[in-house]
Amino acid sequence: MLVLIRNGEIYAPEYLGKKDLLVVDEKIGFIDDQIDVPEGYLRDKIRVVDAEGKIIVPGFIDSHVHIMGGGGEGSFKTRTPELMLTDATLSGITTLVGVIGTDGTTRTMASLVAKARGLEEEGLTCYVQTGSYQVPVKTLTDKIEDDIILVDRIIGAGEIAIADHRSSQPSVEEMAKIASAARVGGILSGKAGIVNVHVGDSPDCLTLLEEVVDQTDIPIKQFYPTHINRNKRLFEAGIAYAKKGGYVDFTTSTIPKFLEEGEVKCSRGLKRMLEAGVPIEQISFTSDGQASLPEFDENGDFKGLKLGKVSSLYKEVKDAVLEENIPLETAIQVVTSTPAHILKLKHKGRIVEGNDADLVLLDKETLAIDTVLAKGIIMVQDKEAIVKGTFE
Repeated sequence: MLVLIRNGEIYAPEYLGKKDLLVVDEKIGFIDDQIDVPEGYLRDKIRVVDAEGKIIVPGFIDSHVHIMGGGGEGSFKTRTPELMLTDATLSGITTLVGVIGTDGTTRTMASLVAKARGLEEEGLTCYVQTGSYQVPVKTLTDKIEDDIILVDRIIGAGEIAIADHRSSQPSVEEMAKIASAARVGGILSGKAGIVNVHVGDSPDCLTLLEEVVDQTDIPIKQFYPTHINRNKRLFEAGIAYAKKGGYVDFTTSTIPKFLEEGEVKCSRGLKRMLEAGVPIEQISFTSDGQASLPEFDENGDFKGLKLGKVSSLYKEVKDAVLEENIPLETAIQVVTSTPAHILKLKHKGRIVEGNDADLVLLDKETLAIDTVLAKGIIMVQDKEAIVKGTFE
């Protein structure tokens, strides 16, 4: 397949100006000031997309999604539904990383890998992390490092829960062993081998991770803590943690509990972190899509829940640009080049020749998503999904 995208302004994520871009099969083949359609046989084989008035950015990476649904904390009837293809594509998401959350019993690694492969067959790129909230980690092959080395879709461990009444209350030694196993698995397989960490409401915040780093040889970048915007205390701890060199991840489906205290959502949090001197290369956004988002009272009893949406991912990026005046080439990194770097997804997150042709065309004025290509296939055009999942 050949797709020629003409006259679009490219943010790679750095601004490249107005360019033509030729997609060759699944890859970005050529980027130039002007690419002409040749006469003859090839002319009928090239699909031309006019991107005048459009901005072209890399396809979005959502690296924390409950792709097969999650176990609802309100009993069996609140088990959340699985992700559908167009949930992702209409949101500009072309690469996903699936996780298991609280329920590591009825949601299994075998099912997670199978769902990832299903989404791959439907046109997306999908990886997974091994494990769930629980320690010891519930793996596919009985060993974290074996999972990462032997299963192509598994790139790390998580989401391991800390600072939360639903966690297994892991010790420093247990977290160090998890990180070590994931690290060795990553080194031997050329993968990130990172540990995705769910951080709850406890005042402990990131203390456990900091103790592991202080007491062992595990580097701080071995951990990928998420939900950093959960509350004001954790947000401030996240700034200090990131300034030590660690990664921090905002959850766009989360409505911060400190909203009434003058703080706001991810877009404002991103601005505050940048103002505090945290490099954009250490900050990412993920949606926690299809997650059960429970509410508990002061005694830890269940009150109700909401469903995480992958559509929240780009909304917060767009708000960062339109409401917080963060430059697009900076804001877009939290869902493109930064997660690609953290997760060692070598052909993702940047618009360069040879990378996967994961592209999103945005309206220049409103920044609304217009067209989405995943591995060279047009999945969304004129804001409509033209490729749908098997059961949609």
